[in-house]
Amino acid sequence: MGWKGALRSLEADARRREREARRRQRELERQRAQLEKMQETERAAYEFQAYENYIDVLLSVHKDCAQPWDWEEIYSAPPPTKPERSDKRTRAAQAELDGFKPGLADKLLGRTESKREELVLAVARAREADEGAYQDALKAYEQDHADWEATRQLAGGILEGDPDAFTDAIIQTRPFDEIEGLGSSIEAHADDGSVIQVTLCVNDEEVIPKESKTLLKSGKLSVKPMTKTKFYELYQDYVCGCVLRLARESFALVPIEMAIVTAESELLNTQTGHLEMQPILSVAILRETLEGLNFDGLDPSDSMNNFIHRMKFMKTKGFHPVKALMPSDFET
Repeated sequence: MGWKGALRSLEADARRREREARRRQRELERQRAQLEKMQETERAAYEFQAYENYIDVLLSVHKDCAQPWDWEEIYSAPPPTKPERSDKRTRAAQAELDGFKPGLADKLLGRTESKREELVLAVARAREADEGAYQDALKAYEQDHADWEATRQLAGGILEGDPDAFTDAIIQTRPFDEIEGLGSSIEAHADDGSVIQVTLCVNDEEVIPKESKTLLKSGKLSVKPMTKTKFYELYQDYVCGCVLRLARESFALVPIEMAIVTAESELLNTQTGHLEMQPILSVAILRETLEGLNFDGLDPSDSMNNFIHRMKFMKTKGFHPVKALMPSDFET
């Protein structure tokens, strides 16, 4: 498989792995256009399904991940083939010119030379077309070759454990786009070849609905204020799920053994009285431990106990600031 084939295979996998919750979300968005036409019970059912789907999207983000990148395959992929010149059009036009035999009417009406001149011009145009096609193919080849060289250089750096290559791979492949689509911003970098640091600026608590919705047996929708306990439980699972997903995507992309993922949120700094971005969860996740988890069955918040982590959380008040973990914390 060539280098482009390897990349296409990875891109196709990324499209196939889209979560059912996401597909369901798009289906519900299409139905929303018909909302005004619905009967009360239909509208209630739709709003309940949309609510449940939204919660499902938030709480299932950790369940998916890209297939691991095969940097060995990408590095060893052969270069694109340089195009060869083709004179197919020229030969065909020349054959018509060589085989031209004026008919009786051409001779009587004096059209022999003009027809021959047309065929000569056709040969010239065909030669230009052959040259143009070759130049276009050569230009495409040069771009493909430059892309191949850059991709191969990146793959080589990753296989050698170059931290700059790890960072470049994250920038170029954008493995965290889905989480950013939920409204969070992400920064990642590698200071050495064994640890990658990821900082997640999570949505504030507005990401969690303030109301809970239930569909009654009568078909009507019951809407009640969400309890603080349930609200913060959902928010904690959302933040922890995002952290797990970031670690999984990091391990799938580059061959590292540890990911330090820190989630930050805007909290009140009691010393200054101002809202500031502060760490609320910091986790050192080992590849071996993470790969042994059952992501379909685990509770994201409870799963933090599998790793060295810092988190201060109260069921009715939510997260409190913590000190972010650093690679130096694990130096021996």
